[in-house]
Amino acid sequence: MKAVIKTGGKQYCVEEGSVIYVEKLDAKEGEKVVFSDVLMLDKKVGTPTIKGATVEGVVVKHGKGSKIKIFKYKPNTTSTRKKQGHRQPYTKVEIKKIG
Repeated sequence: MKAVIKTGGKQYCVEEGSVIYVEKLDAKEGEKVVFSDVLMLDKKVGTPTIKGATVEGVVVKHGKGSKIKIFKYKPNTTSTRKKQGHRQPYTKVEIKKIG
């Protein structure tokens, strides 16, 4: 059974047993997480969500993504060169049950 869920402003297509990386969630490792914003279940499409449908998962781990380098530069001035980096935090979730 397939489902499309919405979390962290993004949509994910999931199946039972699949592993997804989502925006950081406030849950500890090993805790159960329930996604109630289900947009599609198999071929049934909701407007905007399907009432009563949930997707359950377990938090596997928290982490940070790879580093993204940002370099800002304006020509003809030496004071406006700026280099910085960013690592986006994520949560790894394993989908257990779709219902």
